[in-house]
Amino acid sequence: MRLRNKPWADDFLRENDHIVVQEPFAHKNEWQTLFPKEQPLHLEIGSGKGQFIAGMGKQHPDINFVGIERVKSVIVGAVKKVIDADTVNVRMVNEKAEDLRELFGENEVDHLYLNFSDPWPKTRHEKRRLTYHTFLEQYQSILKPDGSITMKTDNKKLFEYSLISFSQFGMRLEEVELDLHQLDDPLNVPTEYEEKFAEKGQPIYRCRISFKD
Repeated sequence: MRLRNKPWADDFLRENDHIVVQEPFAHKNEWQTLFPKEQPLHLEIGSGKGQFIAGMGKQHPDINFVGIERVKSVIVGAVKKVIDADTVNVRMVNEKAEDLRELFGENEVDHLYLNFSDPWPKTRHEKRRLTYHTFLEQYQSILKPDGSITMKTDNKKLFEYSLISFSQFGMRLEEVELDLHQLDDPLNVPTEYEEKFAEKGQPIYRCRISFKD
């Protein structure tokens, strides 16, 4: 789907610099200084329109959240949701961030979220999947030793691929859910995609993994 250009996006993102980090690469190892107080740091890769990260920020005031979204015409919607949530513990980053180690220092992040990432179904695009081993190496570097990852997707093949990738990388599966909404988890904050697929009766897959000692 082609995204409509928003010519006012640049000004909007600059005007909301209390939420949108203007020079994110300069804050490596210093992300906590962007929040009112130091507390666990959680990172979402690909925040989309922001329903998840805004909701999580509201639900967990004792956690600091950073959301990365590279598409400018999409992140403006996320920023609006964060503003509406009236929370001070969410920051947004408008960068492609091909290597997270350029943004975050070693062991700087407590938890990481991969929500409905692009499945890149063609074999030749395997290296672009966010659960490919080169990305797992990045996550292992920026996460604390006891840090973990939560992944949600509607794509069964991506989920199966990811479970194998995690296992081959030597990670520990802490939780695997094959139909999240049947679980009826009261703490689950759905993304826009999640609501759309769930309404169609499509199962939502979720897992939580950590790196072994």
